[in-house]
Amino acid sequence: MCILFVAIDAHPDYPLIVCANRDEFHHRATEPAHRWPTSPAIYAGQDKLAGGTWLGVNELGHFAGLTNIREIEQQDGVRSRGELVVNALCTTDITPQWLSEHAINYNPFNLVFQQQQKLYCFNSKTLQTTLLSPGFHAVSNGALDDVWPKMAKGQQALQGYITQTATPDIEALRSIMLDTSQPQDQQLPKTGISLEWERRLSSIFIQHEEYGTRSTSIILKHRNGQITFSETRYDGKARNLGSQQFLLG
Repeated sequence: MCILFVAIDAHPDYPLIVCANRDEFHHRATEPAHRWPTSPAIYAGQDKLAGGTWLGVNELGHFAGLTNIREIEQQDGVRSRGELVVNALCTTDITPQWLSEHAINYNPFNLVFQQQQKLYCFNSKTLQTTLLSPGFHAVSNGALDDVWPKMAKGQQALQGYITQTATPDIEALRSIMLDTSQPQDQQLPKTGISLEWERRLSSIFIQHEEYGTRSTSIILKHRNGQITFSETRYDGKARNLGSQQFLLG
């Protein structure tokens, strides 16, 4: 997962709204979002290489999502970060203390997870867990609510839309995540990669034949507990490969 935007208690009827793009190499085998035979059952796409996922919800109405923290030096032989989302949705093991103790076993990540009806974001670089307050948040490949241009732009677009609509629309939210515009070079973050790649990764939707946005996920949780989960998938030319939608609760 490369970027996700979260709106908490920002709409009178939808206490949780999530818009997320997963960026990955196009050759990496992936299963579209589906119901997993876990207990509780979870709904998520699946990374076929390592078996985990980047984002999902479970039948109890809990959400979890993960982004990688961009770092040039990656450890070899570590565990797959995708298992953290599965564990967050299927077990009670994922707590701030557990994450702090076990973060060293994974390459750097942000994990958004739910505990006692509240959402938290854990940063494995700082070992800090932050309660997500009501309002709008952005999580990408740095720290929570960094001011990277694409994070600020998407957060502002989501806020502008949510505050002006009575009933959020899946396609309208997805259109926010299809933004391919790139900022000026002087606005780019400096994360240690080449300027060419900083530019390429600077848009909300990344279009490239080798590495780019593979899917957009939209989650709407109504105040009655019902969740709508939509996923749309793309190929290396940003062509729509199909969508699936689930209604839980």
